[in-house]
Amino acid sequence: MSGDPAGSSPAGRPLQAARDAVQAVATGGRYLAQSLRLMVGLPDYDAYLSHQERTHPGEPVMSYAEFFRDRQDARYGGKGRISRCC
Repeated sequence: MSGDPAGSSPAGRPLQAARDAVQAVATGGRYLAQSLRLMVGLPDYDAYLSHQERTHPGEPVMSYAEFFRDRQDARYGGKGRISRCC
């Protein structure tokens, strides 16, 4: 079966299943880490960069410091004022 893609032979199926499992665990770990960062209020600069590249190519990108300040201002109302009840 030389024309079969990798993992399609009976001997290759367990190997492909193991690769798929490792990839699923790694993806889950990335989502978990992102969720935990968002829960404690740390903005995700890598997600911002990916979004900018995908949806706004050619536009300037904020530095991490600018991005962090922008997210803090959006969260807390800017200028040191908290604009929420708690």
